[in-house]
Amino acid sequence: MFHPLRESVRAAIKAAVARQFGLALPDVAVEFPPNVALGDLATPAAFEIAKRLKAATGEKRPPRDIALALAEALRADLAGFDRIEVAGAGYVNLFLRRAEALLAALEAPAATLAPRFGGKVVVEHTSVNPNKSAHIGHLRNAALGDALARILRAAGETVEVHNYIDDTGAQVADVVVGFVHIEGKSLTDIEAMTGKFDDYCWDLYARVGAWYAEDESRLRLRADALRAIERREGELAALAEHIAERIARCHLATMERLGIQYDALPCESAILRLNFWADAFERLKAAGAIVYETEGRRAGCWVMRAEPEAQEAAAPADAEHDADKILVRSNGTVNYTGKDIAYHLWKLGLLDRDFHYRAFYRYPDGHIAWLGGATAAESAAPPARFGRGAAYLNVIDAGQSYAQAFVKRGALAVAPPDAQGGIAASAHIAYEKVALTPASCLELGFALSEEDRRRPFVSMSGRKGLGVKADDLLDRLESKALAHVQAHQPALPEPERRDIAHKVAVAAIRYFLLKFARTTLIAFDFADAMAEQGETGVYLLYSLVRLASIRRKLRESGLDCPAPAVALRERLPQLETWLRDDGQAANEFWALAVTALRYDTALAEARETLEPSVVAKYAFQLAQAFSAFYNRHNIRHEPNEVRRAFLMTLASLVESRLRAALSVLGIEAPERM
Repeated sequence: MFHPLRESVRAAIKAAVARQFGLALPDVAVEFPPNVALGDLATPAAFEIAKRLKAATGEKRPPRDIALALAEALRADLAGFDRIEVAGAGYVNLFLRRAEALLAALEAPAATLAPRFGGKVVVEHTSVNPNKSAHIGHLRNAALGDALARILRAAGETVEVHNYIDDTGAQVADVVVGFVHIEGKSLTDIEAMTGKFDDYCWDLYARVGAWYAEDESRLRLRADALRAIERREGELAALAEHIAERIARCHLATMERLGIQYDALPCESAILRLNFWADAFERLKAAGAIVYETEGRRAGCWVMRAEPEAQEAAAPADAEHDADKILVRSNGTVNYTGKDIAYHLWKLGLLDRDFHYRAFYRYPDGHIAWLGGATAAESAAPPARFGRGAAYLNVIDAGQSYAQAFVKRGALAVAPPDAQGGIAASAHIAYEKVALTPASCLELGFALSEEDRRRPFVSMSGRKGLGVKADDLLDRLESKALAHVQAHQPALPEPERRDIAHKVAVAAIRYFLLKFARTTLIAFDFADAMAEQGETGVYLLYSLVRLASIRRKLRESGLDCPAPAVALRERLPQLETWLRDDGQAANEFWALAVTALRYDTALAEARETLEPSVVAKYAFQLAQAFSAFYNRHNIRHEPNEVRRAFLMTLASLVESRLRAALSVLGIEAPERM
């Protein structure tokens, strides 16, 4: 409700300022006052107008005089406000017709926003190397990406979700080396293996790293495997394909436990096999976006130059990275940034090519994830054409910012003018990594030195085998939640207890990973994630369970629970009188209603900033506000029938907005806990 209302107030202020003062304001601040007694919206625009008038004409006018004129204009231009007043030295405070606004909000969807991107948005996330189990850091990527996709859909965008499968990388080659040269296994042997294959490869990958360290000459075996994989030659290539696809299925099953689904799984091998890169390479050369180096340490390489300011700040010549980016090495091999540019040109419909697809993974609701790595002979047509997006969002850790900047520059270099805006709106959704608190490390059975025990967090390393597998983490959280449910709900059937435990575990991990700003390094802690009080997913579930319990107990008591909008419309004159005349109680009621009605502003801000933590913080604030309100106004024991109807209506509004907020975070509440 408040998002379109703020936009209409902004537009009215801009129009009034242009009409009365001859000024064009580029933006107008429209704020929420700290207390609803001061208004429902407020603007300090008069101060900015006074500053601009003085700069333009030399005229010095008091902001309060300007505010009085502005308030008069807004009274004529804006409907739905009970009064518009001037306060202090120049603030304009706007008070809604509260009963009407509440009724309108109850009869409207939780959020109605206009699309921002002008077409389909391709969201890429997770993209775990298919060589071992997913770990807790991958969960942060997947939770962020899935929340962004849900936020965009809730905000009216069309979204397509990709999970890029890097099936030609060194990590897959290392597992191939491990199976062949350490364990002596053939493809037939590996196909016959049972058990959790991704966990087996997790341990094998760590062993391969140690094996290389014993004799660095063994690294040539990785190079041999990589060549075979890129050329799709022999048993090594067949082995790599089996490993990558089998582990990709494991990853999809892991993420499905969190309710995360994908639409398309483009494979890196197909980028090369189907000449995506060859096409992109010619376009980059034709656009002058890359140059061929003929001398120096980069002789024989194709390079994309950095912007001049980046070159000035470049690292020394012998550093790992300099300002420019090599796309094609002197031996003719393409690095991952080059392949990424080709992939992104396809995402945006700028390459006249497509993958061959086959149905790869079917979810319980019937949705299918399509693998973009099939051969022409086995390909099938997906229900809709993938790619051809207006913009893309890539959820990739902050360490990849350097490469991602070149991906975007490459796309901009070859895109036609009508696609430039979408690419400009595209973004790298950077995030920091996840560590563990020492207490969590000890709970998981890691041996820590005294020095590590004193650290605020302990970093993980997949190559060294030090990390928390995502499935192990979820298993432990579900086990903790199940023990709690069994103690508090012993009469429930076992399947229902397990369902509750699963939802609690998902809420705990998702909220913990989403409540922090993306660029904050976080240390996961079991006690913090599972706490029933404080800023946790479990606390938010309890808030919704309490709301459901209120409704259930009212019905059991024989009290009427009509549809909220119906209840309110029948008593609208009484509500108007109460909100106007009942002082503190009415202000508390309206303050909670306003908090609930700001859901759409939180959703809009999350979409604009591409920051799910905005919605997470909003959900916690709403739950806190309801808890404080409920402790002062017990709905079930309210003797006045009319006031009880108002309170029930408010509880229903809070429940709908809190449920909507948790839904875009991927959190579902059980009926009881």
